[in-house]
Amino acid sequence: METKTKVDLTSFRMETRKWLEDNCPNSMREPLTDVKQLYWGGRNGNFSSEDQKIWFERMLEKKWIVPYWETKYGGGGLTPKHNNILNQEMARLGCRKPHINFGISMLGPALLKFASEEQKVHYLNKICKGEIRWVQGYSEPNAGSDLANLQTKAEDKGDHFLVTGSKVWTSFGDKGDWIFCLVRTDTSSKHTGVSFLLIDMASKGVITRPIKLISGKSPFTETFFDAVKVPKKNLVGTLNDGWTIAKYLLTHERQMIGGIGETDKKKPLSEITKEVLEQNNGSLLCESIRNKISELEMNEKIFELTIQRAMDEHKAGNNSGAISSFFKYYGTELGIQKEELRLEVNGFDSTEWTSEESNNGREARHFCRSKGYSIEGGTHEIQLNIIAKRVLGLPSK
Repeated sequence: METKTKVDLTSFRMETRKWLEDNCPNSMREPLTDVKQLYWGGRNGNFSSEDQKIWFERMLEKKWIVPYWETKYGGGGLTPKHNNILNQEMARLGCRKPHINFGISMLGPALLKFASEEQKVHYLNKICKGEIRWVQGYSEPNAGSDLANLQTKAEDKGDHFLVTGSKVWTSFGDKGDWIFCLVRTDTSSKHTGVSFLLIDMASKGVITRPIKLISGKSPFTETFFDAVKVPKKNLVGTLNDGWTIAKYLLTHERQMIGGIGETDKKKPLSEITKEVLEQNNGSLLCESIRNKISELEMNEKIFELTIQRAMDEHKAGNNSGAISSFFKYYGTELGIQKEELRLEVNGFDSTEWTSEESNNGREARHFCRSKGYSIEGGTHEIQLNIIAKRVLGLPSK
């Protein structure tokens, strides 16, 4: 049986490799250079190129937009081993992800675990087809690190809830179709008075306003709910048990931020550096920069292998959900270090902010934006506390 399984997996790998080589357009194998090259889907989703459209449609027909979900939910029904092979082959060829969506990386896992069967069939299929672009409604002005202090209310009005309040740091809130939202449904209890609602952002009373960052650009918005009617059928799980769903979803958000499962190929920093700094026979002349880049790229490879090991352990049932805090912390630390090093590599040119020559101040703006990596998805301090208590088992005092 074991030999047969190995043969089946080998056969799947060869078939997958050939299919990807035959169907992934060449331009969809090139490293990403701009977030605009990602396809988010949704009511107002646009493809950045014809090749992107072709790639999405072919993967959708293959049911590989979310290959590991069951076919009844729009997925490909792949086992963990088969899905791992697909990821490896996409990474080998440099295939870009055909579709990016918070519905895939965060909401989907929560729906699979807590939603009714009717909700799963309805929403998961739409996510796979790219029909809904989801955004997250968690943080509030007075409920960031202390998320359970949220005050956005959902009043029971019989056949619907009436939602009033606001959310902050809503990523791409101005571009989203629906928002998965934590709301207060019981004021007598902090943690057990929270519910998990799905809200159509086209509903009357939903307003978004942009938040500008020091980088000059921002995906973030404030989202306001002014007596928004939400059907009772949009409640996920049971009333007042949204905190359980929220914690589960956060582990997947942290995995996403930490880069777990990433397949999109990005140009290595060493290659970027060679384009701007002097070299001799392919080696950078500046020893200090050369050593820093070597250390960073070794750490990135080690992190990649550690993620793969943790995923294998998780599939074997030997993993703690708290490990996502480690990946979120270290993955974002690497991201911050990389942006700082890119700034150093480009020297004085990194201070430029607006010219075409500097790609509208790409290095400076990305450096400024990277300062938020240590906050979003749970601050570094919170992640270290979780690691200390739940991974290392250290005492609270």
